Amino acid sequence: MPYLQLDVNDSYPEDLKQRLAARMCETYASMMSVDIRRISVAIRELGAGGIWCIAEVGEVPVPVSLLMLDIRRGRPAELRMEVARALCAHCIDLLGLTEDRLNVEFTQHDGDEMYHPTLGGFSPDWKQGEA
Repeated sequence: MPYLQLDVNDSYPEDLKQRLAARMCETYASMMSVDIRRISVAIRELGAGGIWCIAEVGEVPVPVSLLMLDIRRGRPAELRMEVARALCAHCIDLLGLTEDRLNVEFTQHDGDEMYHPTLGGFSPDWKQGEA
């Protein structure tokens, strides 16, 4: 953890997904003050018609993308919004996604819900001012 999961309706070249993952890791690590080695990124290509939402009441569903961010509990809402915007910008820039069809959801966890054997076990709980 953190686990950044992007669900998309399209397919992309591996090198492009790798560049997106690198940017997302660098941005997240910098903004959220976390060891970059703890971050995992999934780009799930669900294929055409794989993920939908109703953008306007009374309209038919439209294809969308969804970025799920599983993170440690405690970050202020303002910081979460900033990181969501920054990560969305990478998805828009590299994959050509559109802002009005890209949603972000956060799931917050305590540190002991994230296990990293190569980094010594459970993640520490997040604390204000963490570097």
